[in-house]
Amino acid sequence: MVVPLLSLHVKSLGASPTVAGIVGSTYGILQLFSSTLVHPLAQGEGGGLFKHTLSISRALLSDLVVEKERPLVIGRFNTASGVGFILGPVVGGYLTELDGGFYVASVICFSVFLLNAGLVWLFPWGEERCNTTKNGLPWGENHTCSGKAGYRVQGATTAHEATVGRTSLWHPWTEVTLALRSIKTLILSEMWDIFSVRLLMAVAIMLYYSNFVLALEERFGVKPKTTGYLISYSSALGALAGFAVGPILRLYKHNAHRILLHSSLLTFTLLLLYSTAHTVGVVVLCATLLSFSTALGRTCITDLQLTVGGTQACGTLIGVGQSVTAVGRIVAPLLSGVVQEVSPCGPPGLGAALALVAVFIMLLRKPHYSGDRRVKSKSE
Repeated sequence: MVVPLLSLHVKSLGASPTVAGIVGSTYGILQLFSSTLVHPLAQGEGGGLFKHTLSISRALLSDLVVEKERPLVIGRFNTASGVGFILGPVVGGYLTELDGGFYVASVICFSVFLLNAGLVWLFPWGEERCNTTKNGLPWGENHTCSGKAGYRVQGATTAHEATVGRTSLWHPWTEVTLALRSIKTLILSEMWDIFSVRLLMAVAIMLYYSNFVLALEERFGVKPKTTGYLISYSSALGALAGFAVGPILRLYKHNAHRILLHSSLLTFTLLLLYSTAHTVGVVVLCATLLSFSTALGRTCITDLQLTVGGTQACGTLIGVGQSVTAVGRIVAPLLSGVVQEVSPCGPPGLGAALALVAVFIMLLRKPHYSGDRRVKSKSE
């Protein structure tokens, strides 16, 4: 309800695109620092904050399902969470055209978060859910991770468990220190390309969404209410794309790297086409196909990240991934504001260039994943 309309609201207050970009970057800054604290707590103590419920839920799902079923389950989870993106833009777009509508939408959004917190508090979450077996072994036991990157994560997590086991009292700063060490190990490991691709694609997609409402109004005269319907339409298609993950995985023989490569290439093409579109029909076409390409890419990058890094440290892995995405949320609004000073078509054009860089990285690192034993085992 709120995020797609934020740039339009800030502009209505008299701010320039650059200032609007700075305002949008505060969201990513807060998410970046909070995710560093939240996800290690989720790994050891099951903690979480409002904004991180989705990513912590993904970490829980990775513990509860076997590796081969993980992409399918995460895809369905993304479909369920995408339902909110279908209803939200319609409500927000409708309210924005009313007097004081943006403030009403903000209050409703705040109330929904409180309702979510209450539901989680009331639901009978039991410890037996955390003792679910995975691949025949109790959750929490040490698993042998193949691949160098996975081995490094395995070692970091084992050391973390040993330290906590020797400590009679749990200290939050100890968790944070160990988490930062694990993050440093991950970023400097052989997974650098995965996190680079995640960052580039996150910035590319956020550049597309950052000024979507404002750009359609300036380029084609489309009102926020109509744009809200278009965003909801795209979100509905993205939710349906979650059901297509299973057949596509079987078609690609569970090769997540190849799916990610092809979806990123499609995303680059669509962003380039959208930045040069002269009619609303082309915009609708790009939005339609982008819904599928981004949904597939989001699922595959998470699965590839956990496959190479090992699910033993799934909380840390997803926490680092969330931090990388948060960096994208900081950079994208700033870039969008600066580029938009030149042209409303600038942000998606820059996003297309970044997506192309991500495609080149995946092409250069393709032999690395082709020889990875864990990726091969999935295709078998």
